[in-house]
Amino acid sequence: MALPAMARALAARGIRVDVATTDDDGPGRRLKEVPHGVPVDQEGFRVFYFPKQTEFYKVSIPLLIWLRRHVADYDVVHVHAVFSFSTLAAGWACRLRGVPFIVRPLGVLNTWGMNNRRRWIKTLSFRLLDKPVLDHASAIHYTSRQEADEAARLGIRARAAVIPLGMDLGPFSSLPSPELFTARFPATAGRPIILFLSRLDPKKNVELLLEAMARLGPQSDPIRPNPTESDPILVIAGSGAPAYVAELKARAHDLGLEKQVVWAGHLEGDMKLSALAAATVYVLPSHSENFGIALLEAMAAGLACVSTAGVALAVEAANEEAVLLSGGDPQKLAEILRRLLSNPSERHVLGVAAAQLALTTYSSDAAAESLGTLYGSIIQIKKS
Repeated sequence: MALPAMARALAARGIRVDVATTDDDGPGRRLKEVPHGVPVDQEGFRVFYFPKQTEFYKVSIPLLIWLRRHVADYDVVHVHAVFSFSTLAAGWACRLRGVPFIVRPLGVLNTWGMNNRRRWIKTLSFRLLDKPVLDHASAIHYTSRQEADEAARLGIRARAAVIPLGMDLGPFSSLPSPELFTARFPATAGRPIILFLSRLDPKKNVELLLEAMARLGPQSDPIRPNPTESDPILVIAGSGAPAYVAELKARAHDLGLEKQVVWAGHLEGDMKLSALAAATVYVLPSHSENFGIALLEAMAAGLACVSTAGVALAVEAANEEAVLLSGGDPQKLAEILRRLLSNPSERHVLGVAAAQLALTTYSSDAAAESLGTLYGSIIQIKKS
């Protein structure tokens, strides 16, 4: 989501943008019906797709060949990945042709990501392959100060540039009717809705939210074990690895939450916007997020949002009194949610602050302006 928004905004400022990528579409999948090696026009920019040969590292020799032939056609190359063949191919091609390049690491250099995802493979790859590329970059594009500070421990020599992601947030400021969502999920109608809307992954820490929900609902009260219309319902909207989703559902069952959780699956388009319109409170309890696009969307929708200090955007928004922070204690999170659900005035104040911050500070135009300045400075350094 971030890269197309970035490309559109840059193109609108008169910068010619081409995107080179593989046809990867997730584990074991490829994008269908995309031509290879020829430009595909998007909204103001072009995309070149190349076939991947492996799942691991997404190796694409045709992408490497194209980069070596054409990278010198560009003033700056902006790489959006680490621990990927695309990063290595772009870095090698740029160094060979003398083209300055920037790397956006997408949060994978954060402490949690380095320690909890293929730790030993990442450590070896970083030392032998990725760090030499990063050290020779003209800049590393971090999307928050928190991300930059966490990556600093790795000793990368390249300059750090902190530029928040910018999104086209217009659709989130004018939401469709919530009835579109409640008609599809009747169990939510008339109930206070606690919404989690993001990818389902261990990093997102949905377990914390389930534990908090178990302390909120009627299943925690032996006198009235069945929910009523005044009891909140948790909507978990998102998809993930089937085995992990099954673990989450089993955990919800063990906590007695069968009637208190709706598993909405992946939502997009108007249904996603309608879910935001129907929600009473939004929660993103992640262990680690270098930015937090899902949180930004909920903020732009004017929702009262609760998140954790592991989400970089949440920390910045909390400093502006636009998001509430909760730690890893489910009882503490339950207390925050109980207070918000019973206090419409506090929800309103928090939602207004969140929307104002999102729409003014994290717009695609603001990000494009900062990126254009960064590109210009790098080009000037090369000329001098």
